[in-house]
Amino acid sequence: MSLAIQRLDASQSDFDQQLNRLLAWENVSDDKVNGIVNEVIDRVRTEGDAALVEYTNRFDRTTATGMQDLELGQARLQQALDGLPAEQRSALEKAAERVRAYHERQKGESWQYTEADGTMLGQQITPMDRVGIYVPGGKAAYPSSVLMNALPAHVAGVKEIIMVVPTPEGVVNELVLAAAALAGVDRVFTLGGAQAVAALAYGTETVPAVDKIVGPGNIFVATAKRAVFGTVGIDMIAGPSEILVVCDGQTDPDWVAMDLFSQAEHDEDAQSILVCPDADYINRVEASINKLLPTMEREEIIRISLENRAALIKVADMDQAVEVSNRIAPEHLELSVADPEALLPQIRHAGAIFMGRYTAEALGDYCAGPNHVLPTSGTARFSSPLGVYDFQKRSSLIMFSADGASEMGKVASVLARGESLTAHARSAEYRIKD
Repeated sequence: MSLAIQRLDASQSDFDQQLNRLLAWENVSDDKVNGIVNEVIDRVRTEGDAALVEYTNRFDRTTATGMQDLELGQARLQQALDGLPAEQRSALEKAAERVRAYHERQKGESWQYTEADGTMLGQQITPMDRVGIYVPGGKAAYPSSVLMNALPAHVAGVKEIIMVVPTPEGVVNELVLAAAALAGVDRVFTLGGAQAVAALAYGTETVPAVDKIVGPGNIFVATAKRAVFGTVGIDMIAGPSEILVVCDGQTDPDWVAMDLFSQAEHDEDAQSILVCPDADYINRVEASINKLLPTMEREEIIRISLENRAALIKVADMDQAVEVSNRIAPEHLELSVADPEALLPQIRHAGAIFMGRYTAEALGDYCAGPNHVLPTSGTARFSSPLGVYDFQKRSSLIMFSADGASEMGKVASVLARGESLTAHARSAEYRIKD
């Protein structure tokens, strides 16, 4: 049965309205979800470890008798790493090496300068003390998520990295634990859901409170992160994964079809879009989609995703393709064209840009080096990939000399009195030389 993938044509008068409908995504927690999450957070805040044990046994169908059953030590993480098949360990180590090397280049440096009168101004960069990393668990386990969240924190100099990962029915993913060992995670708790987020935000007798929580999760995790924001920092409230392929019509259509599948297989709400000026090529990609779909292990998920949220968009030329891309501001943008560098200066909004026909987005998910935690749902207009800078803070440095305090005190005095803040003014005036 052929897929009914939506077709859009940028030359149509109602194209903007069609595009808006295509992109509409409301990741809004309903009242029921909010109620459950608020109850969980309140109980964890008041009852601590006891609430964590009860919720974990109830939601993850485990039989923990206390927090000692819900923490994995460093020896267990190392055991997981040592027990991996050689090929898996080599791949994980290579990915970790590349992710670390890329993020090493992001480290901010403190700076300062001295003015002629001796006044010193500057900025001091310091890492956060402790961060929490949420990693999906059970059968849908992502060791790559451990690397992408923990390694930037480690490179930033974070003193303690706490990982929470649910283990439904006691299912532990050895690759996830091995990745934690490689990435420098300090403590691991087998907790999930809103209760894990609450524990990280407020702390319990066993789980230490953190400064920031990062990592993906389901609607309960996302809702809990939103609820605790302000008490702690968070990375983002992420929507479904998405890919936009801008193609000149010369890439093997099977390659592009599979690139679209690579996001569609995440879940039914993922979004895959092709933008191309060649109508015949769009037809060829659609034929490849229908040919390859029956060969996919996650065929049903891909089918629903493509039918509900995918689109094949015909544009007049590559300039218009770039315009459409900037309007969408995709999480993942593939420039599957002969000269991607020529288009690059025109790209204003994208989480990650995959350049050239050989650069599959999937490489970025695992081992290219840049972070795969990216802004979704158009938020690339104002947000950036997760990085070392997300785990560092900037403090302004200000040290006036006597001469500088006197001169700037006169300026501050005038401005403060203009705002009727006389204590401000007099504080500055005390330093003015006669």
